[in-house]
Amino acid sequence: MRFNSLMVKSNLKILKLGGSAITDKAKPYHVRLNVLRRVVKEIAAAKQHPLIIIHGGGSFGHPLAEKYKLNMGFKGDWQIEGFIKTHQAMIDLNKIIVGMLIKEGVNVASIQPSAFLLTRKGRITFFKEEILERLLKLKIVPVLYGDVVVDKVKGFTILSGDQLAAKIALTFKAERVILACDVDGVYTSNPKIDKKARMFRILNLNQLKKLVEARKKEHTVKVSDVTGGMAGKLLEIIKPVKAGVKVYVVNALKSGRIFDALTKNDVYGTLIVKCKKS
Repeated sequence: MRFNSLMVKSNLKILKLGGSAITDKAKPYHVRLNVLRRVVKEIAAAKQHPLIIIHGGGSFGHPLAEKYKLNMGFKGDWQIEGFIKTHQAMIDLNKIIVGMLIKEGVNVASIQPSAFLLTRKGRITFFKEEILERLLKLKIVPVLYGDVVVDKVKGFTILSGDQLAAKIALTFKAERVILACDVDGVYTSNPKIDKKARMFRILNLNQLKKLVEARKKEHTVKVSDVTGGMAGKLLEIIKPVKAGVKVYVVNALKSGRIFDALTKNDVYGTLIVKCKKS
C-alpha cells in the first residue's frame, strides 16, 4: 500500500447521527443509551468501508451554545467560558460514541473538527481533507462532530455537523449521505406538531429547494436549535445533491433503519436525489 498516493473515495458513505436522536434535548447531558447502543450495533453489523461518521451535539452542545450565544461570534469575554464548556461537552459526547463503537469492533478514530478547519462568517474556508483521506486509506472510520470552531471574522462560531457532512460529501464525491434523525424522513410540515404532515418518499433537487424556502418562513420548532434543525439540514445538502450525491433521511429511533441506509438502496425514509428516474 502506497501511503504517499492519495485517492478520491467515490464510494464513500457519510453517516450523520442527529443530536436529537442520540440525546434527549430536554435533559442536559443525557444520552439515549438504548438508542445509541442499537445504532452502534447496526453500524458494526453493516461493515461498511469507506465510512465517515459525524454526530450532532444534542443536549450536550446546544444548550451551552445557545446560553452563551456562540453562533453570534465573539461579543465579549463572558463568552469564553461558554466556548470552553461547549467544546469540552462535545468531546465528552464524542468519547462516549467512539468508546461504544470500539467495543463493537469498529475501527474508529476521533477527529476534532476545530483542529483541522477554519470558517469565515460561519462557512468553512480551510479544510485539511488529507487527514481524513489518509485515515480512510488505513481503513479507519473517522468520527467527527459539530463543534465550536475558530472563525476568521467572528472570532468563533458553531459549525454544525450538517455543514461538515455536506463539505466532506462534496470534497470526496461521496456516494451517499445518511441523515439519521428523530423522525421518519422529510415532511411537508413539522410532523411533531402537525398531524396532517405528509412524508416525502423521494425528493428531487427542485422540490428540495422549494421546501427549503418554505421551511425558512416557518416558526414552528418547539426546541431551539442553534444549528438550524431540519431546515438547516435541507439547506446544507442542496450542493451535494446538485453534485449527484444521494441523501437518505431516516429515523434513528427505529430499529434497522440505519443498517438499511448503510447497506441497501430501498430504505424507508426520504431519498433526496438530483433528479427522479422516469
